[in-house]
Amino acid sequence: MLTRRSVLAALAAPVAPPLVRFPKKIRVGIIGLEGHTGLITGPALALPEVEIVAVCDDDSAALANFLRHRTLATAHGYADYHRMLDAERLDVVAVCNNNGERAGAILASVERGLHVMAEKPLALNRADLGRIQAAVARKNVKLGMLLEMRYDPFYRALRDIVRSGALGEVAQISAQKSYQAGQREAWYKRRETYGSTILWIGIHMIDLMRFTSGREPTRVSSFMGHVGFPDLGAMENTTVSAFQLDNGGTATLHMDYYRPKTAATHGDDRLRLAGTRGVAEYMAATGLTVITEKSPPATVNTLPPAGSVFLDFLENAYLNKPASLPLSEIYRVCEITLAAHEAAVTGRVVEIGIAPL
Repeated sequence: MLTRRSVLAALAAPVAPPLVRFPKKIRVGIIGLEGHTGLITGPALALPEVEIVAVCDDDSAALANFLRHRTLATAHGYADYHRMLDAERLDVVAVCNNNGERAGAILASVERGLHVMAEKPLALNRADLGRIQAAVARKNVKLGMLLEMRYDPFYRALRDIVRSGALGEVAQISAQKSYQAGQREAWYKRRETYGSTILWIGIHMIDLMRFTSGREPTRVSSFMGHVGFPDLGAMENTTVSAFQLDNGGTATLHMDYYRPKTAATHGDDRLRLAGTRGVAEYMAATGLTVITEKSPPATVNTLPPAGSVFLDFLENAYLNKPASLPLSEIYRVCEITLAAHEAAVTGRVVEIGIAPL
């Protein structure tokens, strides 16, 4: 995960050579340094027509540190994003501030007619999500969300296995996210700026469950809690969600922040799809494996190429290329994740419904 502490390392990391050219200069502004800003800066620095011209953050030290990188020497710094939006001639805004303030920054950018690539989730409640949907439709701008994990080769390969029919009909999905808690910034520890662990990291795996399996969740029950580690404040460190699928199958997602600091990696992500003809499973430690009624267990070594969520967004906005992450998918996963969060808050089973065709 890229945070303020690691953003300069991300900026300094080598980037792929430019493979795509755009018909015009694309001026990008960044609001907030709380999220995965490296997913913006990496591709932007590799594309000749894309320039990061302005960055806003209310932490002056973090902002100065960010702008110190040589590739951002001409970018302007701001403490107030309203001033940045008023002063700069922008084409795209990357909204990477804290979860609670994100909807407001998205709306401010959209109302100015700017395309927006936002961190996830877009909003912490249905009312703000509805306002974003209405504004995007009215202003006819592009809206993307940093669900970069669906561009990972392993999850793309898992989707391809399902589409090939090798697993038959997927009837059960088991997913895990386990992270090191580490030292968290203040916004994680407050409900109004964090939301919940389901909203913050659950949205990734909920998206991948749908993306890989082709199945739709229709109802959900969730629990979330905080055991130990009082320094995390209101941030839950254990959650579980159980979903009914559209074909009568089931899915579970459990998440925690208990991964020991002695672990080799920050996270331990897992996704298992069980179908009527076979099972495929991705684990960060072992890669992607598959077993079917016609073939013994095997490791999948031939993988699709990795993609870039920001490049995909720009190609859709400026080259009219179909998006790998269309707006309908973004709204759908936000709605499902909000339902899972609401189920935990209310203690009720929440109906999600079937996605419209």
